[in-house]
Amino acid sequence: MRSDIFDQSNLEVATGQRFVLQNPKMLKVTLGEPVLAAKGAMVAYQGSVQFHHKGSDSLAKFVKRAVSSDDQALMTVAGQGEVFFARFAEDVFLIQLEGDAISVGGSSLLAFDAALQWDLHRTRGAGMMTGGMFNTLIHGHGSVALSSHGKPVILDCSQQPTFVDPNAAVCWSANLVPDVVSSMNMSSLLRGGSGEAFQYKFHGPGFVVVQPSEGIAGIVQPG
Repeated sequence: MRSDIFDQSNLEVATGQRFVLQNPKMLKVTLGEPVLAAKGAMVAYQGSVQFHHKGSDSLAKFVKRAVSSDDQALMTVAGQGEVFFARFAEDVFLIQLEGDAISVGGSSLLAFDAALQWDLHRTRGAGMMTGGMFNTLIHGHGSVALSSHGKPVILDCSQQPTFVDPNAAVCWSANLVPDVVSSMNMSSLLRGGSGEAFQYKFHGPGFVVVQPSEGIAGIVQPG
């Protein structure tokens, strides 16, 4: 049998590391310690692996997830073997936390070490008009895998205010607390709006990762 599909670049990557990118769009995690992953993100696994719905851990988390428009349902993945994760052929990248933290927007969260601490936070200024906007704060020591609908760009927020469509904000420095601001005016609203009603405003020492899309990987568009 002969085919270009059997090229070395398409074979499973084995480096001995726990989180390994198989290619720009697929992640392999070697189990031992469990991981948390977005529900439905598993595309293959090898070995003895179990998948369980991840509860909210506390009443406070349950309430926040119940009122959140951020439909980031998680599952616990445990056992022995290797699990492959991907989502809509989006680009995947890894962040190694070393006692620090990262804020993740919308449904960009793909998988992370279960030993990491996480919680949902409402974005400042996100009220009824926006439908509620939440981000996931993750901190501790371990690996976080995020997905982006296209190759992202990193913007420095320290020099001047930076405004990002909520659907395009993948993640940002945990020390940055974005405000939700509106660019609507009454005359534009009466004419049907511009489609750019709300933005995240970032300003301070830190960065925001922006994907070149307002679609699949973002949060549900308000309204």
